[in-house]
Amino acid sequence: QPELVESGGGSVQAGGSLTLSCAASGYTISSSCMGWFRQAPGKEREGVAMVDKYGGSRYRDSAKGRFTISRDNAKNTLYLEMNSLNPEDTAMYYCAAARGWTNSLVQGDYTYWGQGTQVTVSS
Repeated sequence: QPELVESGGGSVQAGGSLTLSCAASGYTISSSCMGWFRQAPGKEREGVAMVDKYGGSRYRDSAKGRFTISRDNAKNTLYLEMNSLNPEDTAMYYCAAARGWTNSLVQGDYTYWGQGTQVTVSS
């Protein structure tokens, strides 16, 4: 059973930066489609960024130009670098992996999920 473990969350002030990590075991990220999702209190989970098995990436509009998804195949780890954070980015962030190919930001297209890491941005 694949396991995804997120880390790197925390509390920052608006304008600050954080880099989230997702360490995978029992699953090879280099040949997989993976994504980052987030869920704020009282809101539905939404896709933030994804990278497909060929290296293509996709971002939600509010993340474009501020967030960068990447992976280190040697470490089998996925990253999300977040810059220019604002209070609207406050949420629990989840790493997810698909069992097949996808380039979507729809949570239903992803099978394996981590437990999440909290990001809080204060104004």
